[in-house]
Amino acid sequence: MAQQVKVPTVGESITEVTIANWLKKDGDVVKMDEVIAELESDKATFELTAPQAGVLKITKAKGDVVPIGTVICEIADGGTATTTPVVEAKTPAASTPKATGGIKEMKVPAVGESITEVTISTWLKKEGDFVKLDEVIAEVESDKATFELPAEATGILRIVAAEKTTLPIGGLICRIEIMEGGAPASTPSTPAVTTAPAGDKTYAAGHPSPAAAKILEEKGISTSQVSGTGVGGRITKEDATKAQATSKAETPKVAATAPVMTTGGGRNKRSEKMTSLRKTIARRLVAVKNETAMLTTFNEVDMKPVMELRSRYKDKFKEKYGVGLGFMSFFTKAVCIALKEFPAVNAQINGDEIMYHDYCDVSIAVSTPRGLVVPVIRNAESLSFDQIEAEVVRLATRGRDGKLSIDEMQGGTFSITNGGVFGSMLSTPILNPPQSAILGMHNIVERPVVKDGQVVIRPIMYLALSYDHRIVDGRESVSFLVRVKELLEDPGRLILGI
Repeated sequence: MAQQVKVPTVGESITEVTIANWLKKDGDVVKMDEVIAELESDKATFELTAPQAGVLKITKAKGDVVPIGTVICEIADGGTATTTPVVEAKTPAASTPKATGGIKEMKVPAVGESITEVTISTWLKKEGDFVKLDEVIAEVESDKATFELPAEATGILRIVAAEKTTLPIGGLICRIEIMEGGAPASTPSTPAVTTAPAGDKTYAAGHPSPAAAKILEEKGISTSQVSGTGVGGRITKEDATKAQATSKAETPKVAATAPVMTTGGGRNKRSEKMTSLRKTIARRLVAVKNETAMLTTFNEVDMKPVMELRSRYKDKFKEKYGVGLGFMSFFTKAVCIALKEFPAVNAQINGDEIMYHDYCDVSIAVSTPRGLVVPVIRNAESLSFDQIEAEVVRLATRGRDGKLSIDEMQGGTFSITNGGVFGSMLSTPILNPPQSAILGMHNIVERPVVKDGQVVIRPIMYLALSYDHRIVDGRESVSFLVRVKELLEDPGRLILGI
């Protein structure tokens, strides 16, 4: 009996997909769970597997745009006899572990209320590897954090979603052929998979992934010139990128007769798929601009009193507490005092209500190789200088290592961002929703200012407070920033709380 294969549901907001490529031809015999096509949506590229073994009948052509739930092919019973011996031949190869016949499907777990999809960042195990229960097999990246994926059973790994594939929560990542016993002396499945293509190549051999195909097309390189290192010989994005260097080495023969560029500069270009984190940052920033009445007010702070106090006590502070005395603790303490006096700056809009907070959960912006993350210092108003500095170091380190958890980045009531570490003189920081305000720090520059009728040179920092005018009035925003300025220019107030 023929089974219809329909376009699966791949996300709440996705209504249609494009058939990017058929990896099997009409009339081919396919195996169960074998990848037969690649589908593209406006958010991701994913593989379509055969739900049963049989003969493939294609009903939708490559390039067709089809709605979710549309039948794109049928698989008729038959043609399975040739595939059965291969499976049976591999099973007895393992002497120590024993196959149970069970299959464990691993799906994307729920990792947070607001997270709807994740990206397979890195596979730590290869196709056909023997894995143990709870052994980490992959790293999965969401728009907020990167976390490890442990094996849910002991057995042979069968990868379904390749690296850089974006999957919805509940999407199938891989399967594990459950086995009993210890690890085999040599991997039972990998030799059979790698030696078989020598005489009979797999469906993926020499075939590029969508990202690799795009790179090769831009570089004008044929797939026949590239060796695939992916599963089954597939050409990966990394293979295509490396092929660029090979092609450049071969071009001098043509360059002798082609027009020579006299500028001496190269004209290479490349494209990379946006990560889930980068896409979410882009979406949230645009939403903030469209959904809030954001304004920015500015002031300047004479940093000499803070710098003198820090210079005087930083060595003793480090000796006693084991952590350096930076500027962030001064700003955090000043912000917390000012937030208590101007609660609207620490509030947020919740439907038709304004939610005020009697605590200060201060978010600090941290730049990481994956993008900007904003971990939270909980109850910052009750922390001492050394506790704040220690928490800043801990969160910044975890952020740069990609180890921040979802809980560590949710629930902030106010944000601080320091563009000064990159040399920024002045900026208008953008709000971190649903918060209503964010303070921007900048670089410290010696400037001439008037003090007591005299022109003196002082280390000056410009401060910027961006706020949502729907909830924070101009008087409150300006007064808040002036209060922060007063506390920093007279740091004794921070210690005494006045």
